[in-house]
Amino acid sequence: MGITITRAKHKLLPLLLLFWLAAMSCAATAQASSWWNSQWKGRKKIVLDTTGTGAGLNEPVGAAVPVLIRLFDGNFQFPAAQADGSDLRFVAEDNKTLLAYHIEKFDSLLNEAFVWVKVPDLKPAAQTTFWLYYGNASGKATKAEDAKGTYDEDTALVYHFAEHSQPAYDSSASGNTAQNPGLPADGAMIGTGLRLDGKSTITIPASPALFWSEGAAMTWSAWVKFGPPQPQAVFFSRRNGNKYFLIGADNGIPFVAVTYQGAGVRSGAAAPVSPNSWHHLAAVASGEKITIYLDGEQYTILQAPLPPLDGPTVLGGDGVGGLMNTGGFFNGEIDELQIAKAARSPGAIKLAALGQGREGTAKFITLGEDEIETSWLSAFKTGYIGVIVGSLTVDGWVVIGILAVMSLISWIVMVRKATYLNRIGKGNVQFLNEWSHVATDLSALENTGDNDAKKMSGRLGAADHRAMVNTPLYRIYHIGTVEIQHRLSAGQTDADKVLSARSMQAIRATLDGGLVRETQRLNNQMVLLTIAISGGPFLGLLGTVVGVMITFAAVAAAGEVNVNAIAPGIAAALLATVAGLGVAIPALFGYNYLLTRIKVVTSDMHVFIDEFVSKLAEFYSEPGE
Repeated sequence: MGITITRAKHKLLPLLLLFWLAAMSCAATAQASSWWNSQWKGRKKIVLDTTGTGAGLNEPVGAAVPVLIRLFDGNFQFPAAQADGSDLRFVAEDNKTLLAYHIEKFDSLLNEAFVWVKVPDLKPAAQTTFWLYYGNASGKATKAEDAKGTYDEDTALVYHFAEHSQPAYDSSASGNTAQNPGLPADGAMIGTGLRLDGKSTITIPASPALFWSEGAAMTWSAWVKFGPPQPQAVFFSRRNGNKYFLIGADNGIPFVAVTYQGAGVRSGAAAPVSPNSWHHLAAVASGEKITIYLDGEQYTILQAPLPPLDGPTVLGGDGVGGLMNTGGFFNGEIDELQIAKAARSPGAIKLAALGQGREGTAKFITLGEDEIETSWLSAFKTGYIGVIVGSLTVDGWVVIGILAVMSLISWIVMVRKATYLNRIGKGNVQFLNEWSHVATDLSALENTGDNDAKKMSGRLGAADHRAMVNTPLYRIYHIGTVEIQHRLSAGQTDADKVLSARSMQAIRATLDGGLVRETQRLNNQMVLLTIAISGGPFLGLLGTVVGVMITFAAVAAAGEVNVNAIAPGIAAALLATVAGLGVAIPALFGYNYLLTRIKVVTSDMHVFIDEFVSKLAEFYSEPGE
């Protein structure tokens, strides 16, 4: 019973080890999936709330919307990030997909930053979550911002007016940079804006991206700080011959004026805005009408299509001296000017007004508490290993977990087999030494239960004798002596110890059977090493191929190529191949070493059988043979 329990424990031990490793692999997989990259020490959850308690948005937004994230002392730890914000990364809720973004301003001295993030799937009356990662462990993260990728292909112009004494730069992919610099307005709605003093203007050259055909779809939007009431003050003007498109304010009443059917028409009167205050103004042209929005709500409608225009644009006044050659220039400030070649939805207009405004932002955007990465991967944060391990996907962890199980099994087999061969090797040497002293009685070494030390004539102690009887040579020898006693007991006496040639052949066949069984015992579980040698690299290659496929599929889904996003995924995918080779190479060396030692033991058994049969023929042959 004691032997049975001991053997059961030896069988359960590897199973328990495998179960523990599988559990650790699952835990590592869950941890890896909960953190985008272990090279980044901190993160914040950002929630965009369009429900009734947030922005209260019920209309669809439409295309992917750039959302303004305001960072300041109260919601972000500037000392934990790099001085220029190069280590900022925005990741979707799945903790895998990188979101395009660009930084308008990042001031680590004043602790103020404005970052625009492209949110691809913002739904009305719902909450959208993504992550802000910061604090790269190496402190040498390169910039990954993509200004042109932040806006869709319909965006024709984006001016942040963050340049001082430089022409306004177009952050969209259209490249419509202004022709001349304007007057900066510090402390505008979003960082720095453009100050219009009623005298100077900014010219935007004509370009194909700003070409408007008659009745085309178009969206114009900006933050405007209306100064003192002025009659027919124009702050956006486009003219082409006798056709024009103007946006301005008439004594505090925003308006849009266009030429339609050879005459100038203007939007109807509505409630004036309060002077010296910021308001979000938008004009959306669609078909036969132009809708004006103020602070995200419909303000008035002009029943006229967009006129065909391909000339330059003037900010600050009308290019020929005012509305329909009367009036003056605008006195006030303007910020965040955007022009699109599509009619944005009312939901998108309302979202821009709420999300970019100072008061509405608090309802729409919520930044969670700082989270610091504390997983077991923290030890690998620094260096390339942290990047690779942190970028492993779930499929990669599964493959590496399986390979870890295979590696553990192969090492258990190699250690146990080497220990067994060392033990029987020593016992075989002791047995052969005793065998060389056998002269007339082949059963002289048989363990009959007498005092083992006396049985061996004092040459072996009890421990050495026990080691000797647990060897393959002794077990084969025991088979032979049992067969001899069996045949001699069948009608023969000790004085007449004679075996026929047929009996000797039968004994030889029995010994060969014992040899086969001992060889099988020696080669037991060696097949697990061959599986590790041949299957490990292929399984690792499978993990690499799947990882590369997922990486390129993610790139295809994102619709853009970003080396910083691709490289970690491919490096992590290659880790599966490295793990496969890490399983196969030690198993290959161990297999060949053990196989050589098994062949030595097998050869000893072959030689011993030949010697045993020779002595059998010598001691038990009939006289005269």
